[in-house]
Amino acid sequence: MPLALLALAVGAFGIGTTEFVVMGLLPDIAGDFGVSVPTAGFLVTGYALGVMLGAPLMTVLGTKVSRRRMLMLLMVLFVAGNLLSALAPTFGLMVAGRVVASLAHGAFFGIGSVVAAELAAPEKKAGAISMMLTGLTVANVVGVPLGTLVGQHTSWRVTFLIVAALGVVGLAGIAKLVPDVPKPADVRLRHEVAAFANVQVLLAMAMTVLGFGGVFAAVTYIAPMMTRVAGYAESSVTWLLVLFGLGMVVGNLLGGRFADRRLMPMLYTALGGLAVVLALFTVGAHDKAASAVAVFLIGALGFATVPPLQKRVLDHAHAAPTLASAVNIGAFNAGNALSAWLGGLVISAGAGYTAPNGVGAALAASALVLAVVSALLERRTVERGRGGLSSAQARPAAAQEEPASAPGRAAG
Repeated sequence: MPLALLALAVGAFGIGTTEFVVMGLLPDIAGDFGVSVPTAGFLVTGYALGVMLGAPLMTVLGTKVSRRRMLMLLMVLFVAGNLLSALAPTFGLMVAGRVVASLAHGAFFGIGSVVAAELAAPEKKAGAISMMLTGLTVANVVGVPLGTLVGQHTSWRVTFLIVAALGVVGLAGIAKLVPDVPKPADVRLRHEVAAFANVQVLLAMAMTVLGFGGVFAAVTYIAPMMTRVAGYAESSVTWLLVLFGLGMVVGNLLGGRFADRRLMPMLYTALGGLAVVLALFTVGAHDKAASAVAVFLIGALGFATVPPLQKRVLDHAHAAPTLASAVNIGAFNAGNALSAWLGGLVISAGAGYTAPNGVGAALAASALVLAVVSALLERRTVERGRGGLSSAQARPAAAQEEPASAPGRAAG
């Protein structure tokens, strides 16, 4: 593995930790600032909105900057946001710090995916992307539980100071190890925007929203589902989330490996498997063992879609992939928000805490349908190209025969 990928993975680890660790610290933060836990939930909402808006915004602002320099600037922004969160004297400034840190999230993973792919051989691009994303998945297994533990036993401010320090380490690694390859001179903002005219790019992003929506329809409500339906103690929820994180790590690595061999079959398998597991989880959540297996599989199958979808966006965005890659990262958060909203609707309607799993199954199945449509459209385009090539090859042959027949007609 190139050391540059390790530097990107460290940055991804810090970003993944700060995104999710706040969820376990909300009661402590709410108590310190004298606000309710639902009000403290704006720290999660604000971050998600910042990711969605920051992904295209920061990428556009960085169109004139080399990718390594832009990654470094994003890590500086990340460190500043976490320092502001750690030292914030008021809740409003804490929210501001979260938003500042989130602005780096989408663009970092978007630009980082492009850089990771460029560092790898053509047949190993998805694997390189998955290696960078390993930092994000490992954060859910190591960074989030440890950060929560530190915050609960010392202060949540210490957790954010540690995350800021991780950002400094990531910044130093990028500065030292990532090659300073300038962006192609002929790629301008209009070229980046033009990538969105490609139907395959749009279909990949729609698959991202729906596929990841399937994952977080279940995970958003995992605490009440596991405690009130499966019968787990509240203290077990943390370890169930670690199990989900382990699934993320395994799925991400397998998705990257197999996407480099057969990308679309990998997507069919992951999305189809995710839909089936979520559907079974809807009726099997009362069993503790089955629930634990389902949580792991949801993480694995969900994150097995990330490298192939990200690579598909890069492939079809052609020479201007940076903005499309970053917006696709924002699409993951759009899926999170969509599924959380839909899951809340069915629970509020009285369908029970397992109902979001059914919503997730429907979303994943919809993503699978889009994957099939995408493949059919791609096959039709290839066949048309072959037909056009055959016609072009036939015309020169006919033109060569024409002069030979002309003398015959003249002689006649």
